[in-house]
Amino acid sequence: MNTKKISLYGVLIALALILSYVESQIPAFVAIPGMKLGLTNIVVLVTLYILDAKSAMGINILRIIVVSMLFGTAMSFAFSITGGMLSTIVMIILKKTNRFKIVGVSAAGGITHNIGQIIAAMIFMNTKAIAWYLPILWFSGIFSGVIVGIIGGMICARLDKINHVDF
Repeated sequence: MNTKKISLYGVLIALALILSYVESQIPAFVAIPGMKLGLTNIVVLVTLYILDAKSAMGINILRIIVVSMLFGTAMSFAFSITGGMLSTIVMIILKKTNRFKIVGVSAAGGITHNIGQIIAAMIFMNTKAIAWYLPILWFSGIFSGVIVGIIGGMICARLDKINHVDF
């Protein structure tokens, strides 16, 4: 791996950590408990589109580990890793099909992130009763995913305009 790529990974991971911290300072939405904007997914999405799937997965895993160590608990790590990996895998698959634009890929990532978290909750709470909350989280996942996709698309378009150095 060359120095430019290592530097870019460092910047992307640092940006994801900053966005994660900023998001942790935003009060939880009263209407939908547990809903977050998913600002760090902007970094994962942009990485998927400007670099590759392996880089997006690696940055997401590192981000989840570091954020959990700095700001979280073992429980928050379990929820984050389950939702994060499921959503990243789905976004990688959908991008590879070339049938979805960045906003659609991101919205699917938002939905599957919430599915992963509900699966983790069902395992930890040893109940399927929590599944009733899934439709509510789907709505928030679509909303957040679309916002993240729009922002990610704008960033990718800007990077294309400035003809960024090929990594």
